[in-house]
Amino acid sequence: MIQIGEVALGDGAPLVLIAGLNVIESEDATLALARALQALARRRGLPLVFKASFDKANRSSASSYRGPGLEAGLRILARVKRETGLALTTDVHEPAQAGAAAAVVDALQIPAFLCRQTELVAACAATGLPLNFKKGPFVAPEDMRHAVEKARHFGARGVCVTERGTSFGHRDLVVDYRGLVQMRNFAPVCFDATHSAQRPGAGEGRSSGDRGLVAPLARAAVAVGIDALFVEVHPDPERAPCDPQCQITPEALDALLAGLPR
Repeated sequence: MIQIGEVALGDGAPLVLIAGLNVIESEDATLALARALQALARRRGLPLVFKASFDKANRSSASSYRGPGLEAGLRILARVKRETGLALTTDVHEPAQAGAAAAVVDALQIPAFLCRQTELVAACAATGLPLNFKKGPFVAPEDMRHAVEKARHFGARGVCVTERGTSFGHRDLVVDYRGLVQMRNFAPVCFDATHSAQRPGAGEGRSSGDRGLVAPLARAAVAVGIDALFVEVHPDPERAPCDPQCQITPEALDALLAGLPR
């Protein structure tokens, strides 16, 4: 089991919802979504960890929106924590970002394409916060054991692994649900329902996807057995600056949660 703020994850604890923005756009919008998700999670009886990125370094194009940056983004996340009391997580892309982010959030997320970067893993582990590894789309589920062991070697107190699809030819992902079982043998497991619906690079210099798959993918993952469900949410997904085709509205998330297997 790992502890993210007041939220217990894994080892028989209730299913955790990790939800929020793909990337921070404005302070007011971030706080508004955090409050909306907090109310939704309470209504559905799920512990919530709010997620938002201050920078999206892995973009298809140099012209893609990346976020407000480290300083402004962490200031916004600090306000969210101060005014809502929610547990927070964000992703870091460079070792130098780990300490600053750890001063604000309750868990650090290691991006999928950086899940084997030793210096980043070591810096994140040194903060003492729990770590959430996004499984690289090029990594076999069983091989994420090595990333988990690496983090523990560097002193990580708690580690979970998030499935978010495996590369399936060009510009597509597929979810092998056997991997949830395999990874749960060595760490708590989260399922990223929105990135698993992505079609990388399929949108003319940006990624595309099919948000209609988010709910069925999530239901299948919960049925197999997971410890947390990860969903990126936007009040108007078509206007989202990153991954608009994969994100869902708060209302769609509410319906998804209502339909999960019990």
